[in-house]
Amino acid sequence: MDLIIRRAALAHAPGLVDIGIENGRIGAIEPHLNVSAREEIDAHGSLVTAPFIDAHFHMDATLSYGLPRVNQSGTLLEGIALWGKIKPELTQEALVERAMQYCDWAVARGLLAIRTHIDVCDERLLAVKALLEVKRRVKPYLDMQLVAFPQGGVLRSACAFDNLKRAIGMGVDVVGGIPHFERTMADGAASVKLLCEFAAEKGLRVDMHCDESDDPMSRHIETLAAETHRLGMQGRVTGSHLTSMHSMDNYYVSKLIPLMRDSGVAAIANPLINITLQGRSDTYPKRRGMTRVPELMAAGIDVAFGHDCVMDPWYSLGSGDMLEVAHMGLHVAQMTGVDAMHACFDAVTTNPAKILGLEGYGIEVGCHADCVILDARDPIEAIRLRAARTAVIRRGKVISRSPAVRAALSLEGRPAEVNFRIER
Repeated sequence: MDLIIRRAALAHAPGLVDIGIENGRIGAIEPHLNVSAREEIDAHGSLVTAPFIDAHFHMDATLSYGLPRVNQSGTLLEGIALWGKIKPELTQEALVERAMQYCDWAVARGLLAIRTHIDVCDERLLAVKALLEVKRRVKPYLDMQLVAFPQGGVLRSACAFDNLKRAIGMGVDVVGGIPHFERTMADGAASVKLLCEFAAEKGLRVDMHCDESDDPMSRHIETLAAETHRLGMQGRVTGSHLTSMHSMDNYYVSKLIPLMRDSGVAAIANPLINITLQGRSDTYPKRRGMTRVPELMAAGIDVAFGHDCVMDPWYSLGSGDMLEVAHMGLHVAQMTGVDAMHACFDAVTTNPAKILGLEGYGIEVGCHADCVILDARDPIEAIRLRAARTAVIRRGKVISRSPAVRAALSLEGRPAEVNFRIER
């Protein structure tokens, strides 16, 4: 074989296994693989997982922090206003350079698939051209799915729908929208219908920024689910953010969640950004703002976590670490049970793979040999430690390595080194 990973722990299986890789795919998974390989890696009982996936990101804005200035209020609306000031000054070269730098970070973090929204309200479609070029460059090592996103509202912004259709024609993969940013509730509902009908006609997936608001009466996810059902688009539609669900009354949600489930609509929460942007008009108590993740999961709805922003007009921090995202999601949603913590890990791995429709994803025989070796024994420990990615593998080739985290101590009578794990 080309590569064998020895003594690997898997997320949902007992004991240790050897993983044999051949011709870019997983050829065998056995407790003791009695074959040789050109290269072997001893995982020493560490967790081997399929790559991390970011189901919701804005790569056209990433690493633009401070341009033209920092978001002082920390609100969504000020971020949108700042982005409006940045757009006329953008160049394709700068967009490509920042995006490529972020993709380097992503690979080092074991993040090998990203769905990124691209603002199409610029008549030049500069960001679309830049991200199509980035997608081409990173294709050998990172899967990128592009969403045509009318940031200013598809009905509110002149030519936005025409621009969106042009972007799709250029090779963008997914239809996006932002109904709560249209001028009226009626326009928001009309935008959902318009965009879903277009996507159904073209056979495309849909991923809409939906109800990213503290307003419990922002209910466009209801329209999105109903249109999905009407048009027979089950399994192809996603509602992102859904933060208004945090503030909705329980009776209404008791009807909404079954509608989403029956329509096959997936949900993406963005814990780092939802907890940062929402509740800004509250005094105390302050709402956390993130959507009802445990309830959505319990209903059988596919739920993923996204990073959303890294160092841009909306968020000052971030480094492409999906374990940081899962860590925040776990805390905000109070998902501290064993199964719940595992579900948070799935929200940055297997769940988004399903939402994006990735082929050959997973640690199973026949899947692409894409995996990450973590400096942790299991998913819970990986989240707790935001574990180092000691090796990142794409199609059977190691494309990134990081040292395991160890601290040297100089304490009389104590160990010379700690690794922050609990020995079992």
